[in-house]
Amino acid sequence: MKKLYLLIVAVFVLAACAPAASASLTGEWGLVSYGSASSPTSADPSIDTSILFDAEKISGNVGCNQFNGGYSLEEDRVVFGPLVSTKMACIGAASEQESAVLSVFAGATTFSLDGDTLTITSEDGASVVVLARK
Repeated sequence: MKKLYLLIVAVFVLAACAPAASASLTGEWGLVSYGSASSPTSADPSIDTSILFDAEKISGNVGCNQFNGGYSLEEDRVVFGPLVSTKMACIGAASEQESAVLSVFAGATTFSLDGDTLTITSEDGASVVVLARK
């Protein structure tokens, strides 16, 4: 009985010492909101959005143009490389939404992952993009 108790304690101690799993952005995400960190705008429900994070690449559509580029993770930061995008003319809500989101996906940003909700905050902290895992 004493050996069993010591084995159970050892398992818990080893589990506590194991490194924490790093946050994974990999997968498909949909846009929930964007804009001012103090008062974000809800994503337009009539626009089908999709953002895909692969191992080191991001791609998607958050308005009317397709975009893609590279990114890397550094602790609680996402560092976006240059993004390329198609150049279809966007008007109205689609244009505003697309511009606001892609402006946050520039340079070094911070992120927080809470379950299936990903919040990306611009480098200056003024703007956010909130995504939900699809």
